[in-house]
Amino acid sequence: MIRNSLTACLLMLPGAALAQVAAPGAGSAQGDLSVTIYTNDVALVQDIRQLTLPAGTSRQSFPDVSAQIRPETVSLDAGGSAIVEQNFDYDLLSPTSLMQNAVGETITLVRTNPATGAETRERAKILAVNGGVVMQIGDRIEVLRDDGLPVRAVFDKIPPNLRASPTLSVTLASERAGARPATLSYLTRGLGWQADYVALFDEKSGVIDVQGWVTLRNTTGTTFNAARTLLVAGEVASVDQENQYNSYPPRRRVSRPLRQGGTETSGREQLGDFYIYPLAERTTIADKQTKQVSFLDVKGAAASSGYEFVNPWLNSAKEPVSAGSMLRFANSRAGGLGDALPAGTVRVYVRDQRGQPQFTGENAIEHTPQGSRISLRTGDAFDVKVLPVVETRTSLGGNRWRTAMRYTLTNARNRAVTVDLVQSGLDWTWVDNRIVSESQKSERRDSNTAVWHVAVPANGTATVTATFDTRF
Repeated sequence: MIRNSLTACLLMLPGAALAQVAAPGAGSAQGDLSVTIYTNDVALVQDIRQLTLPAGTSRQSFPDVSAQIRPETVSLDAGGSAIVEQNFDYDLLSPTSLMQNAVGETITLVRTNPATGAETRERAKILAVNGGVVMQIGDRIEVLRDDGLPVRAVFDKIPPNLRASPTLSVTLASERAGARPATLSYLTRGLGWQADYVALFDEKSGVIDVQGWVTLRNTTGTTFNAARTLLVAGEVASVDQENQYNSYPPRRRVSRPLRQGGTETSGREQLGDFYIYPLAERTTIADKQTKQVSFLDVKGAAASSGYEFVNPWLNSAKEPVSAGSMLRFANSRAGGLGDALPAGTVRVYVRDQRGQPQFTGENAIEHTPQGSRISLRTGDAFDVKVLPVVETRTSLGGNRWRTAMRYTLTNARNRAVTVDLVQSGLDWTWVDNRIVSESQKSERRDSNTAVWHVAVPANGTATVTATFDTRF
């Protein structure tokens, strides 16, 4: 294979040509960087560099831009100059690209005798690079082998289309000669962030400690050095996103943990309808790096645990099913959390009898405005079970039916618990669906769901019955 063959070679260039390639660890060509990162794989990069321009037309290169730059979004403000043409060169210098661009050219092969250390040099014309390197040496045709013998391929020059780093080339028409700052702005993919939360729940005290982390990721192919960084919580609209929404079937967003939207305005900086989370210090976001920065640290916010069981319409189980273990809290000022929460994953820990925090489950939240009520499912309860049964289903004529349900709840814990018993699917027939009788009063969460708050005694059982009139 070409990759293995080239790895077996030490690829060399004459000393005069080496100056074109940045040495490892050399400084970046980037200037004063500001990066604004959104949560849907979009980031805005603003890079202020110093240019010295002649009067008239000149070509300027901007290396070390993102390899996932969207060239159509580039803008350049260089004071008294205008863009005539721009090109994005992303064919990067590598052993493979160097050999592929040498097809039809002549290079030097240096072979070392492993026994004597003597070197032999031969000029070789590269004929093809298709799964391997085919060369002509004098009157014979050879294939560059990956046999472990020391071989160096020495190239006479670097092809002009290969770059050491992703480079934007811009032709500028300048009204005057001289040095000036130039602000390069562009959108890129490959920079993203999400929030991650660690919640330590103290059930006895009814509080949680919450640590919020911003997790940055960079897959752009470029390192952004000492950048001012703003994180925007919210998804800006894009053409790709709109195509997803307009497709059939349409994408439907579900935010199950959010029980009630908040009505409190956060004190954080806003950008339009989005919240901004600035990093306090400049940071370097290295390529292929994941970085975490703390943005929230709250102690003693009010919280409680509970149980929830959601039964689909006409579901009748043959054996009891675990209720979900729920962690309930609010991000209101009064509750102690008091902040807008960007979308991310909440990981919940509880101290065991030895006082050690133990992981008890995780779930995702969407962007959550301040003052919201959240009910987070963290797993299945071991001791709390529900058995839903369709007892009878009777035709009332005219496509209408009467359905009798029985729900049996059991609790093996040594204390009483309350289970939110949820019957869903009540609006699937698009007509009036009524609960005509029930053993305890339900709460209609919406047209689709009815909820009973069922108290189940310690080491005991509770039963709920309900009769529904529906179509079909």
